[in-house]
This record gives sequence, structure tokens and C-alpha cells, in this order.
Amino acid sequence: MASTAAGKQRIPKVAKVKNKAPAEVQITAEQLLREAKERELELLPPPPKQKITDEEELNDYKLRKRKGFEDNIRKNRTVISNWIKYAQWEESLKEIQRARSIYERALDVDHRNITLWLKYAEMEMKSRQVNHARNIWDRAITILPRVNQFWYKYTYMEEMLENVAGCRQVFERWMEWEPDEQAWHSYINFELRYKEVDKARTIYERFVIVHPEVKNWIKYARFEEKHGYIAHSRKVYERSVEFFGEEYVDENLFVAFARFEEIQKEFERVRVIYKYALDRIPKHQAQELFKNYTMFEKKFGDRRGIEDVIVSKRRFQYEEEVKANPHNYDAWFDYLRLVESDADPDTVREVYERAIANIPPIQEKRHWRRYIYLWINYALYEELEVKDPERTRQVYQACLDLIPHKKFTFAKMWLLYAQFEIRQKNLQGARKALGSAIGKCPKNKLLKGYIELELQLREFDRCRKLYEKYLEFSPENCTTWIKFAELEIILGDTDRARAIFELAIGQPRLDMPEVLWKSYIDFEIEQEEFGNTRHLYKRLLQRTQHVKVWISYAKFELSIDGPDRLQRCRQIFEEANKGMRSCDEKEERLMLLESWKDFEKEFGSEGTVERVRKLLPEKVKKRRKLTAEDGSDAGWEEYYDYIFPEDAANQPNLKLLAMAKMWKRQQVDIEGENVPEKDPSAEEEPMAEDTSPPPSSSEEPAAPPANQPENDSDRNTVIETEQENTKDDDASSSESEREEEEGDGKKKKKKKGTEGKSSEEDKD
Repeated sequence: MASTAAGKQRIPKVAKVKNKAPAEVQITAEQLLREAKERELELLPPPPKQKITDEEELNDYKLRKRKGFEDNIRKNRTVISNWIKYAQWEESLKEIQRARSIYERALDVDHRNITLWLKYAEMEMKSRQVNHARNIWDRAITILPRVNQFWYKYTYMEEMLENVAGCRQVFERWMEWEPDEQAWHSYINFELRYKEVDKARTIYERFVIVHPEVKNWIKYARFEEKHGYIAHSRKVYERSVEFFGEEYVDENLFVAFARFEEIQKEFERVRVIYKYALDRIPKHQAQELFKNYTMFEKKFGDRRGIEDVIVSKRRFQYEEEVKANPHNYDAWFDYLRLVESDADPDTVREVYERAIANIPPIQEKRHWRRYIYLWINYALYEELEVKDPERTRQVYQACLDLIPHKKFTFAKMWLLYAQFEIRQKNLQGARKALGSAIGKCPKNKLLKGYIELELQLREFDRCRKLYEKYLEFSPENCTTWIKFAELEIILGDTDRARAIFELAIGQPRLDMPEVLWKSYIDFEIEQEEFGNTRHLYKRLLQRTQHVKVWISYAKFELSIDGPDRLQRCRQIFEEANKGMRSCDEKEERLMLLESWKDFEKEFGSEGTVERVRKLLPEKVKKRRKLTAEDGSDAGWEEYYDYIFPEDAANQPNLKLLAMAKMWKRQQVDIEGENVPEKDPSAEEEPMAEDTSPPPSSSEEPAAPPANQPENDSDRNTVIETEQENTKDDDASSSESEREEEEGDGKKKKKKKGTEGKSSEEDKD
């Protein structure tokens, strides 16, 4: 029981808080912390100062301190701070030997600790133990040669001791490890402090080889310039340009070089440097170069120099464009135009050769259209600007050899080559080129050009042979037949011309037969062979019944002087009207009648004019149903149609519609006479007071005639005559229909009102 009671813990009773209201003065955590700081509750009092009065007490103190340090080292040997504190304490007691021993023991533990070496060497230097310090620095730089701090401290110590040779020796040992740039600069500055310029130059030579960067070469050149060695400085710049070559060029090097030459008043050298750099550095890497070049030209150049800067800038831009896309021929054209305006022929040829080397990858003519103009411009440049005929001939031949003539060709190229040979008075070469062109790839343009060339040379027999070849190649080409016939007409051989026309109209396929027939007819008219002309018109009308042929035939008969010319012309119009009755094109038939009417107005009498006017059609508006591509209903469309009197006599439905319209017009006239005038005062009275009975059904208009169909197929057809009285009748009929609709609406409203009242009375 006792053990059980002892095992239980007694829980203290919690005092009950009777007043749970907040205190009047609240204390914050910040206030508590501030009070603790002010009262310094956490600060421990400093230990009492101990005064050592005799040697025995001092030895006892040393023993206790050393025992404490040794215990700390024994507990954790790797904590170097314990070793350093121990050695510094011994150093403070002037126990250099003991401190040295502690540092050596520490180095045995961690010989790669930089702080340990630095503290050790500083202790020796403070104690003026120079040889010991040198020994420590030698050991440090041997064990850790990549720690620059050791080298800096070592060289600084030797220089402070005025041991220049020893310091130089240390620097040389350091340079063998090829340290960073700052170490080399320290060595150079050390030599310059002792006026050793040649040795500094030697160090720079080694420096730019170890660290071959543009800024180091620039520093080397400025070093030479600073000490007055202008020729050496220029040589350094030139060596740097050769060293970096064209692959690793940097705009900063050229800018520095140009500024150096500008200071030396060598403006032509500056200009050459800038141009050389701009030709070799990509545009996006030469912004600063362009800027400096422009500023230089503005300060020291003339207008020509400033233009050169702009040209160089644009040239760089085009170079970037053609590098990004070699097949961008528009960029090549702009580039070549720029180069031609301001460059020597060799440079222009180089750019042309680069441009034409970008052959289109696909053998399709649309991809070659822009490319072929590079060759054309190249040839024209060689001929007109350089005036080198032999090289121009080589350009043309190279281009013609490159084009795949089996798939496509360019007639322009062949013709330009032939024209060039003619300008060089080499007619045989031009004919040979065009002959080979026709043999390889005959084309309309090629044959036309060859024929024009022979015409200019007045070689008509060759022209005839070429026309024969042309017509064998393309017999459906009406223009060729016409040109061939015109050639014979010019030469005065009308029989050959007529035979050519006969052969032409006898071809089964023609691209423009109407032009050919017109040319043949005009030829016969010019020869005043009117019988042949009539025969031609009749042959043409056997093939086609086109309205223009009839009108042209009528005008031809009218143009011939003779007593019966009007009768012939009128007879042709009548035949044309009869022939075109079966024609579906009603507009052409109307055109014929209009032309006939104009003829009768000018040459006929009133009777003939009235006769033609009776033949004119009536214009009607119709509706037809539209069907979409998928067969669905697409709505209705209105269109105009022409009804000729001769056709209307054969269609009874049109007669019925005309009678219905006449009856409707009569009804509108009757209603207009019987409608009384409205009293404006009656319109102002309320509708509830209107007790007049509704009109009876007997007052409605009579039914249409019995012969009018109720659901006729043409009931949607509305006849619109062109006379003014018809328009007025339609307008009056529409107004009367509108009034009737309003009256029917009022009747329906009144009827609904009476029905509503009766239903309410039934409910009551």
C-alpha cells in the first residue's frame, strides 16, 4: 500500500480565479523583454582580475592554461581554432619556440589549412624571423601552389625586405603555374615599379600567350603606347588581328586599333581598319563598330565616306539575310544592286557567283522564275557595265546548260542570248541558238521571237518556213494563222493569204475561231471581193447563229453601195429573226430586234418601224425555286424574262393572264368611283359608339370569270409592262387592296368584341 501510495503523484490543486476580468494595466511581451534588457538580468558579472605577483604563481598559471589547451586539443584534434588559440597564447608570452612547435603539430593534423599557414608565417614575420618565414612560405607554395594568397604574401614580404631578385624569383616560380590574369598584372606592375620596361614587355608576351583574350592584347598594346613605343603598339595590334584570324574576331579589338590610329592622325589607316572589320564581323556583333565608324566619318570624313559607312551597314544586313536563307532571291537582288552601285567588278562577280550557286531544290518552273533573273542580270552586267562579250557569252551558255529543258524552259533566256549574238554581229550563232531551242523545247513565245527576228532582218522565206513549223507545232493557234496571212498580204500575195485563211478555217480545233473568221472577212472586204464576203458570211452562219454575226452581215450589206442594199439588209434581219425564234438566249434576240429597229429608224418608214416595234418583247418579272447543292430547298429567286408576241400567240396561259389583268383593272376603276369621301370628324369618335351593322357578303366584289384558273401554274407571274398607264393602274389597285384589308381587320375586331360580351353575359 505504501509503495502504491508512493508511486502515485499528488496533483496540486489549481486556485480558482474568482475575478476573470482583464487587468487595468496590460503588460505586453515587448515590455517584458525591454525590462529584462534594462535590468541586465542575463549578463554574467566579469570574472575577477587576477594579479600575478611572483614567478611561482606565473608558472602555476602557465601550467593550468597549457593543461586546459592540451585537454581541448586532446578532446578534438581536428578543430584548428584550438591549435591557433594555443599558439597565439604562447606567442603572447614570447614563447616562440613553443608556438612554433604547436603550429608544426597542427600542420601534421591538417597541412591543407590555409589559415594555419598564414598565422604561422605571420608569427614568424612579427618575430622578425625572416629565414623561418621564407621556409614556411616555401613549404606553403610547394604544398598548395594554387593558393594565390601565399604567393602574394611571399612576394610582398620579399619586396618589403627590398630583395628584388628574390621577389622576381618567386614571381617566376609563380608564373610557371600559369595563374590568373591578376597575378600576371602584379608581376608586370612589380617590374614597372623598378623601371624594367623590357622585362615587363617580356612578361606581356608570355601573358598574351597564356591568356589569349582580346582585352589582354589591347592592354599589351596600350602598355606600349603609354611608354611611347608607337611602332611596337601598332605591331601588337597587327599581331592580335593575325592571331585571332577571321573565326574569332572581336569588334572591340578593331575599335581599339582604330582609336589608336585616330590618335596618331592616321585617318586612312582608320578607314581601312573599319572596312576590314565590317567585311568580316557579323552584323549583330558589330553594332559598336558601326557606331564608331559613323562617328569617325562625321568627324574626319567627307560625304563619300559617310555614304560608304551606310553602304557597309546595308551590305552587312544583306549578308545576314542571305546567310539565314540562301534561297531568298529578293535579298540577293537587293544585295547585288547595292554592290553594283559601289564596288569593283571582281567583288560584283563574286557576289553573283555566290547567288547563282543557290539552285532551287525542286525542278518546278514556279520555283525557278525568280532564280533565272539572277542569270539575266549577271549577263547584262557583264555586257553593259564591264563590256566583256566573251564572259557574257559564257554566262548565257552556263545558264542554258543548267536549265532542265526536258521539264521546262525559259524562252526569255534563249531570246536574250540570240539578241546578244546579233549585237555582237554573230547572226549565225543567234540562228543556231534559236534553232537548238526550237529543237529542244518548242514554245509559242520562242517561235514568235524567232519570227520577229527574221522579219526585222527581212528574211521572208525563213519567216514562211518558221510559220510552217509554228503551225505544225500549234495548228489551233488562230493568231499564228492570222499573222501568217498578214505576212502574205504585206508581200502582195493575196492568193497565198486566201489559201492560208481557207486552211485555217478548215482546222477541226481553233482557240479563237471568231477572230479568225473576222480577219478573213475583213481581208475579203479590203480586197473588195463582196461575193466572197457574202459566201463567207453564209458559211459562217451555217456553223453558228450568233446574233453578232447576223448584225455584222447586215451592216456589211448596208455598207455596200447599191440600189438594193436596204432590201438586202432588211432581208437579212428578217432571216435572222426567223432563225433565232428557236434560240434560248432571249437577250440576243432582243439585241437583234433593237439593231433592226435602229436601222428602220434611220433608213425605213414609219410603217416598217411600227412593224419592228410590234415584234419587241414584253419584260416580265418571275420567280423560280432555288435548290442547294445537297438537294435542299434554298428559297425563291426573282428574275426578268422576255415574252415575244410571236411566242405569246402560241401560249394560251399568257392570254388568260392578260384577260385576268384587264378584269382586275376594271374592278379597281369601279371601286374608285363608288368609294365615298371620309368625314374627318367621324374618325375622331370612339369605336364603341359605332353601331352600324357590318357589311353583308353581298357587297363583296363579284367572282372572276369562269375561264380563269384558280390555281394556275403561272399565278406567281406578275406582268409588268413598260407603259406608264400600267404602272398607275397597279399602284391604284394596290391602294384599294390595302383599304379592303383594313376594313376586314376592323370587322374582325368588332366581331371579336361582340363575341366577348356575349360570353360574359352567359357566365352571369
